[in-house]
Amino acid sequence: MSGILDILNSDLGQSIISGAANQTNQPQDKTASVLTMALPVMMQAMKRNASSPEGAANLLGALNNSKHDGSLLDNLGGFFEGGVNDNMLEEGSKILNHVLGSKQQGVNKLIGDKSGMDANQVAEILKVAAPILLGLLGKQTRQNNVSSPAGLDDLLGGMIKGNSGDNEQSFLEAILDADGDGSVVDDVAGMVLGSSKNKGGLGGLLGGLFGK
Repeated sequence: MSGILDILNSDLGQSIISGAANQTNQPQDKTASVLTMALPVMMQAMKRNASSPEGAANLLGALNNSKHDGSLLDNLGGFFEGGVNDNMLEEGSKILNHVLGSKQQGVNKLIGDKSGMDANQVAEILKVAAPILLGLLGKQTRQNNVSSPAGLDDLLGGMIKGNSGDNEQSFLEAILDADGDGSVVDDVAGMVLGSSKNKGGLGGLLGGLFGK
């Protein structure tokens, strides 16, 4: 199973990054850095939310919805052509509110600080990316015949883990605990950027993006 960062490094991932950058009028390199940090964080939040029976049932229900069957990934050109429509942006906003909840502002600020963007710019990129991520997870759910909380946990864990190590897992937990005051920015960045010895994981990718 490919990790989410492997997917971002693929042709599909580059199409997502390019489309999101064009949609939000942001530089492609900064958009890439936002998505490299944010998508694993969103998946970690989903994994945390799905740790309860109710949360797992809700997420499985969403992923089994025909809106998130992965067909969006087969027509990204159409998705981005002429600009992402308002209904899809509203859907993205609802996904973010459900997944991140009260942590959304803190996550946006933390990622913005490290990518050279403000929190509102990060939020716009994530509104575009959220429906794509749900489509990707919905497709993986179908391909792997995931139908139970345990199967969902394994799927999310595998896609988050990828080639990363414990430092990256610590980063994902720490960023979700951000309370919006920015006090953990440097410590969290150090966890990631200091783990560049693991070139295949989150640290290696972010180290490259930030010139470390």
